[in-house]
Order: sequence, then structure tokens, then C-alpha cells
Amino acid sequence: MNYQDFNNTERWLIIVAVMAATLMEVLDTTIINVALPYMQGSLNAAPDQISWTLTSYMVTSGIFMPLAGYFSDRLGRRQYLLYCIGGFTLASMFCGASTSLAEMVIFRLLQGAFGAGLIPLSQAIMTDIHSPQDRGKAMAIWGAGVMVGPILGPTLGGYLTDVANWRWAFYVNVPIGIAAAMLAYKVVPDTIQKLRKMDWLGLGLISFGIGSLQFVLDRGNQDNWFSSTGIQLAAFLAVVCFAAFIFRNVERKEHAVFDLEIFKDRNFTVATLLMVIMGLGLYGSMVVQPLLLEELMNYPVLLTGLSMAPRGVASMISMIIVSKIIGKVDPRILVAFGIMLFAVGTSINTYYSQDTSLMWFIWPLLLQGLGLGMVFVPLSTLAFSSLPVHLRVEAAGLYSLLRTIGGSMGIAITVTIWTRHTQIAWNELGAHIQANNPAVSNYLQSLHLQATDPQGAAVLANTLLQQAQMVAFVSVYAFVAWSFLLMLPFLLLFKYKKPENETVSFDAH
Repeated sequence: MNYQDFNNTERWLIIVAVMAATLMEVLDTTIINVALPYMQGSLNAAPDQISWTLTSYMVTSGIFMPLAGYFSDRLGRRQYLLYCIGGFTLASMFCGASTSLAEMVIFRLLQGAFGAGLIPLSQAIMTDIHSPQDRGKAMAIWGAGVMVGPILGPTLGGYLTDVANWRWAFYVNVPIGIAAAMLAYKVVPDTIQKLRKMDWLGLGLISFGIGSLQFVLDRGNQDNWFSSTGIQLAAFLAVVCFAAFIFRNVERKEHAVFDLEIFKDRNFTVATLLMVIMGLGLYGSMVVQPLLLEELMNYPVLLTGLSMAPRGVASMISMIIVSKIIGKVDPRILVAFGIMLFAVGTSINTYYSQDTSLMWFIWPLLLQGLGLGMVFVPLSTLAFSSLPVHLRVEAAGLYSLLRTIGGSMGIAITVTIWTRHTQIAWNELGAHIQANNPAVSNYLQSLHLQATDPQGAAVLANTLLQQAQMVAFVSVYAFVAWSFLLMLPFLLLFKYKKPENETVSFDAH
């Protein structure tokens, strides 16, 4: 059976089934971010421990993503999809019912393991049920779920926590998962099962490598990076494990965890590199925006979440527009325009101050959202434009894994820039705060204080910290803008030609 055997109704039912499952998974990467303080109290966790609920999910998700091709071959695509949806839904229910941090971490690990296959499976299925001419539209629909989910996650999480409690951030997955599983069982086509061996040592190497890298990225800033012995050991372990994995993969090509031959496809390799850079800027900016609005501008949690929603809405609009024109316009042009649009929207943020109004925080997000939609869809289309059909699930797993790693790197780098530039700005600005400085005297006199008063010193220290943090936020936004512009030269490496018809085979079920 090939894509021509699906009528429009069948195709849309498949899209609804796989995208509902995918949306669950991507929402859970960010939906609990704003609920962490509430979870901390309920689970009796320390501030540095509650972050394990995030990292445990990301680590297992990263480990299992590249295995999507293996499990899809061994179980069949539909069977593996049903296992993923069922396991993720059940783990979500247990997460919501957790009464301790240990329980939460265990069930989040299971969530990540089962959820890891949903993104590559949905991408491969969406690609295969559409003709090459309509593949851009398919990637627009898929991209809307994958990109909008993490952006809208904090908004939905904030709303559920505000009107109910944090547990509903997990319980909301249960009815969606049940409906998606029932529909997928009925409509998603299966593939022929293939006998395939697993290199368990190779799997162990890549697992330890990803876990060690995630530890470095999560704890690096807190432990002052490579001045910490623990970070040095974790980084060394990551490098050794990745190098050993590559060597073993080359030696045992027939039974490798995943086929490194995928990276011989230039379009896929370049697109993956750009997706890493894109994840770096996207997730980095998503971390600092709530910090800026909540901690510095003193906006409530729900308003902060709602103010970030326009970027997701703009991304959806942009993806819809792109889906209409992608078959008529060179996707490299769309990516370039989207990059510049996002960079312009982010560069506006470098003019922020504590006097900035809420609208000036919102409308640059609209530009960023429009840019993201114009980058994500054509980039995904280019990534898979020249890959053989049988490698698509495996390639989709690697594509998602490296996007996740890019996001983790972005969070680590932007948080490091923010903390260090805060300290630098504190030292530079503080050098000018002296009792004999007329500006200092005038500022305190307007508050009926003096520099020699303890209260006056406290006011100066607080004002200095706020201004130093604002300078640091501006530095982060400048870094994000330049990281996106760095993507432009790589577009010249893509090979592109208009797609032609191809046949995609399924086992008839």
C-alpha cells in the first residue's frame, strides 16, 4: 500500500491520531515549568532536587529517541506507536498521583522512555502518507504540534495550576492518550516486522554518553563548570562514551544501534546542525523570558504564561502560510527569511529596560513566532528530501534527539551568560556608586534617604542588582539573535530540487 491508497478522510484521521499523541509528548517538556514551586512543596523536595523531574524526562527521552527505528522494525510501526501512547498515558497518570520525589522521578523516566518514540514516529508517518508534492504541508502540520507545544506548555501549565493544581498538568494527558490510542489502532497503517538485532553494549555507551552530557549541561552553571571535578569527570565520560560508540557502530554496522550512514546525506546533516543551533536559541530564550517577566518585572505566573502564548499562535499562522507556498518557493529562501525575522524580533529585546511596557514584551514574540514557523517546516522538509524511505524513522529519531540536545545546550549557555553577565554588570555599575557621586545623592534624596543610612544602602544594592540583571538579559538576547544569524551561511550547503513522486510501501492491515 502506498500514499495513493489513502483518501483525504483516512489521511486526516491518521494525522489527528499521531499528532494528538505527539502534542502530549512535546507539551510535557515545558508544561510543568511554572508548576515546579508547587510540586516542590507537595513532594517535600529541595529547590535543587525538584529540577530532577525535568532532567529525568529529558535524559530518557534522549536515550530512546534514536531507538525509534529499531523498535519500529521489530514491532511494526503501528504496534510500536500503540505501546508508546499507552505507556506514556499510564506514566502520566502515575506522575499525577505521585506522593514523593522518588516516585515522580521514576514515573518521569518512564514518561520519557515511552514518549521518545512519538515524535519520530509521527514525523515518519506524516511523511509517508503524503506525496512528495504535499510533504511540505504535512511538515507544516507536524511542525505546528512540535514547535507550538513547548511554547504553549507554560501557558497551559500555569492555567491548570491556577484553577486546579499541578497534578492536572499530568492528568490532562489521560483522556487525550486513550482517544489517540483508540484512533491509532483503527486508522494507522502498519509496516512489516523485520528481524533486527540490538547492540546492547553500543546502547549502553550512547546512554551513558547522553546521560553524562545532560549532567554537564544541567549542573555546569551551578557547579562553576570545569572548575568542578564532577563536571570534569562527566564531560570526560561523555567524550569517551561517544567516541567508543562511534567506533563500535562502524565496526558492527549490521547490528548497530542506529545507522551512521544517515549522516552521509548532506541535506540531513546540515539540517540537523541548523536544528541544534535553532534549539539552542529557542529554548534559551524560553528560559530567560519568564525570569525577566516574573523576577524582574514582577508579573504573576499566569500573566507571564499568557504573554508568551502569542509566539505559539504566530508560529501556527506562519506554518499554515508556509504550507501553502512551500511547493512553489525554494525552501532555502523561506528558511533564510524566517531566520532574519526571528533575529529582528530578538534584537528588539536588546533595547529592553525596567520601564518597558507589557506590549513591548509581546509584539517581538509575534515576529519570533512567525520566523520560527518559516524556519521549522522548510528545514524539516529539506532534512528528509533525499533520504531513503526505510531510514526515515531512524533519521527522525536522531533529528529529534539532536534538537533536544541543542535545547539543553541553549538552556545551559543562556543561563550561564545571564548569571555571569549579572556579576560583571554588578561590578562595573557598582564602581560608580559612591557617596560623593552627585547622581547617587540626588537619587536617594528623592526617596528621602542618605547613602550613610542602612536603608539607603539596601535600596542602592537592590537597584544595582535589578539594573545588573537587566544588562545580563540584554546580553542573552543579543547572543540568541547572533546564534540565529549564524545559520545563514549554512543554507548554501543544501542541495534542492523539486520533489518527484515515489512509492511508499506498507503492510496491508
